[in-house]
Amino acid sequence: MEQRAEGESIRVASEELSQEFKTLMNTDDLNSLNHLQHLILGRLQDSNAVLSHFNEFSEHCFAEVSGDLSRNTRLLNSMKSDLDYIFQKIRSMKSKILATYPDAFPDESTSEALDRRPDLEIPR
Repeated sequence: MEQRAEGESIRVASEELSQEFKTLMNTDDLNSLNHLQHLILGRLQDSNAVLSHFNEFSEHCFAEVSGDLSRNTRLLNSMKSDLDYIFQKIRSMKSKILATYPDAFPDESTSEALDRRPDLEIPR
């Protein structure tokens, strides 16, 4: 009997508390919040669909380009190693020529006056 009375008092107290909460909140405000949440949900779903489509498009484009990219990367690495070898040979030949003919190449002050080519390393 005592448990039943205690359970009844808890039920009555919780009903009173819920009624108090209902009076604290305006139903129009709750409805407008619910409507805004649905609008935001719709926008987020649209954004998610657009981003998913963009990811699929990007994946497709990358699949098309990745072969060319890797082939061109290998080509550039090969060209770089070839150029390194060529410049190494040029430096070797230049040092041999300088050893044989010390006056074959002008010193630094005159080489700047003779070389009028633009420096491609300097950004414009």
